[in-house]
Amino acid sequence: MSNDDQYGGGGAGGSGYGEIGGTGQTRTRLPDSPSDQYGPPRRTPRASRGLVTVVGVVVLLIAAIAFANQSGDAPSTPTTNTPPPPASTAATGTRPVDGKNAGIPSGFAQTEQGAQSAASNYAVVLGSDGMFNTARRHTIVDAVADTSTQAKLQAGFDADYSSGLLSQIGLTKEGLAPAGYTFVSRTVPVGSKIKSFANGTASVDVWCIGMFGLTGEKSTRPVTNSWFTLSLNLKWNGSDWRVLETAQKTGPTPVTGDNPVSTSDEIGKAVTEFGGFTYAR
Repeated sequence: MSNDDQYGGGGAGGSGYGEIGGTGQTRTRLPDSPSDQYGPPRRTPRASRGLVTVVGVVVLLIAAIAFANQSGDAPSTPTTNTPPPPASTAATGTRPVDGKNAGIPSGFAQTEQGAQSAASNYAVVLGSDGMFNTARRHTIVDAVADTSTQAKLQAGFDADYSSGLLSQIGLTKEGLAPAGYTFVSRTVPVGSKIKSFANGTASVDVWCIGMFGLTGEKSTRPVTNSWFTLSLNLKWNGSDWRVLETAQKTGPTPVTGDNPVSTSDEIGKAVTEFGGFTYAR
């Protein structure tokens, strides 16, 4: 959930003399000389001409600002602070598709909304526990990949989900959890956005939260969550969107809340009881 992301200050050095109404030089006041109490009083010095000039400039500046504020022209809002239009983040209201291919939602429309819905559903299945089993992984990739890149994607995923990885996670060679444990690998889309859409192709980013790990009292890999963005390049094959390639990066990641951590049994029970959704943009 894209994945980082000194104050100081010091006064300017100087002589300490004020500049307004003077030249920066000090003045030494000599003691008053004895004089006749009936003599003429000492004259009070006149205000500096420099001070009068500065005060006049300040008054003119204030008047100019006041006049400008009375203008009917509203200041323009910087484009960098302009929020996206509501339609870019609000749900479209379009119903999810009814069709399925190998249990995976299919039949998305050849529109930007359809591409985002397809990408969101493909993100779910490509981040599921089915990818850790060879037969199920091949079925998933065959269902979502375009024929032009199907073999390449299969080879890449087979290399990623190697027997060495399964052993490291604590799974059997079939990608299953050992007795007494529950393996969790689930991806939940938070939102999606179109990066490009033209000529029967689409590039979509899907912001996701994932859960991954093994439940069990002695598990060395407890279930944890992570935030990431999955980028999918899609191609329209004449009836549906298909995956050309995928890429993933970390984040954006929010601050972790103060919810108490659930027990391993609670997590395992929740995963088996709560089903997933067909996602529509």
